[in-house]
Amino acid sequence: MAAVSLRLGDLVWGKLGRYPPWPGKIVNPPKDLKKPRGKKCFFVKFFGTEDHAWIKVEQLKPYHAHKEEMIKINKGKRFQQAVDAVEEFLKKAKGKDQASSHNSSEEKNRRNSSEERGKQSAGEEKRKAGLSEGKLKKSTGEGKKRASSVSSERGSKSPLKRALDQSPRKRGRPPKDEKDLTIPESSTVKRVMTGTVAGFKWPPGVSEPVKDGDPHFHHFLLSQTEKPAVCYQAITKKLKVCEEETGSTSIQAADSTAINGSITPTDKKIGFLGLGLMGSGIVSNLLKMGHTVTVWNRTAEKCDLFIQEGARLGRTPAEVVSTCDITFACVSDPKAAKDLVLGPSGVLQGIRPGKCYVDMSTVDADTVTELAQVIVSRGGRFLEAPVSGNQQLSNDGMLVILAAGDRGLYEDCSSCFQAMGKTSFFLGEVGNAAKMMLIVNMVQGSFMATIAEGLTLAQVTGQSQQTLLDILNQGQLASIFLDQKCQNILQGNFKPDFYLKYIQKDLRLAIALGDSVNHPTPMAAAANEVYKRAKALDQSDNDMSAVYRAYIH
Repeated sequence: MAAVSLRLGDLVWGKLGRYPPWPGKIVNPPKDLKKPRGKKCFFVKFFGTEDHAWIKVEQLKPYHAHKEEMIKINKGKRFQQAVDAVEEFLKKAKGKDQASSHNSSEEKNRRNSSEERGKQSAGEEKRKAGLSEGKLKKSTGEGKKRASSVSSERGSKSPLKRALDQSPRKRGRPPKDEKDLTIPESSTVKRVMTGTVAGFKWPPGVSEPVKDGDPHFHHFLLSQTEKPAVCYQAITKKLKVCEEETGSTSIQAADSTAINGSITPTDKKIGFLGLGLMGSGIVSNLLKMGHTVTVWNRTAEKCDLFIQEGARLGRTPAEVVSTCDITFACVSDPKAAKDLVLGPSGVLQGIRPGKCYVDMSTVDADTVTELAQVIVSRGGRFLEAPVSGNQQLSNDGMLVILAAGDRGLYEDCSSCFQAMGKTSFFLGEVGNAAKMMLIVNMVQGSFMATIAEGLTLAQVTGQSQQTLLDILNQGQLASIFLDQKCQNILQGNFKPDFYLKYIQKDLRLAIALGDSVNHPTPMAAAANEVYKRAKALDQSDNDMSAVYRAYIH
């Protein structure tokens, strides 16, 4: 490949490992992130992601020169969104340049006009001075009487006033009243003169927030400039860790995310137990991002597809745990989670010192605490990491992971979490993630029941359900969740994306959580009753939006 001349601020295509090139921009790295030794490389921030990495120069291509080529070979939805983000950035940059040119031209014209008026004023003063001098000479030739009169007139004025009357202004300097008309440099000009790259620079300290940087990188810059979070770089693991005042912590890759397929997978052997709606998408993304994965499922046939994709097959949970460094599990409920660990050939039988177990099931805090205790008692390490999302988000690698327990294990799981999710939060001691997950799903389940109630009320009162959806989508409640679930109802399509039986289970556990601390949960309790009715109508294995049927039967 021919040598490419690149510099700070250039738009490029960045190639990382075996993954396809992705559009990005060469930016300044954080001060404490050292440049890798060896071949020349640039620090690139990728569009459409929270991703940034050191990329070798031979893995970079100029954006515009190779745009058509890259678009032809990459057809993914996220890739197109990234290209759209670049075009939007270019459009805004062009608008700023035009504004800068217009403002600069306008300012130059104003200054030239001001200078010209100054010259004209100076010329007028000179002309007046010349006329005064001529008159003075004429008056001295008329005799002592006129001279005496002039002397008398001068004597009536103060020395300062006479000086102001007689002294012409210096050439080219505008009069005081015109000097005040000089237009100060506009804020738009100041921003553009700093260059579009300025918005991407890592500030030398926590200074004033970057207000006019590239909107596609806003989140990345926000974490560096705003006060609510204290950020530092864990360079050895290449993680960006934002520890908020609440004590929770979120981790994102400082060099890669699943969004553009540029994750550096851990060299640890990964096990995964449970290939349901959520587990299937998670394992698929782990494999796509280069992890070594061994799978097990109660129904063995579900493993076949993943074996074809490169996964290894474990005959029992105990075998998977004993042969892997970190084993994840994602099952349906507290009973299934306990049986998986404590049952015959279960997880516990494969645990020995140093083995790691991560439970991603949505269960109650008591269950997860019990599992943690038995794992740790055998010398193992434990992390709970339930996920917020649905089947589609799982397939897309866009889950939100809520973790608690062993902080070191949490960090060891970083490449796995990046592959399966868009962000992860560390919430402290075991049990916290379970509680938070139940609260999140309580809100979601209650909202879904309210949506169904509103649509049925619209129908029985003669209102258009589609119009109701259109109105909601134009208001403050607009969201992907709202639109998708309403479309399910309007189309009568209840193919499960999140099983109704599982959201009812989470509501039940959330209500029990409230009871344990004597906190009322009347809204969740009411929603729970509606889901229970839907289950009685044989809707358990349908999507949660099938709660609608509880209102029409």
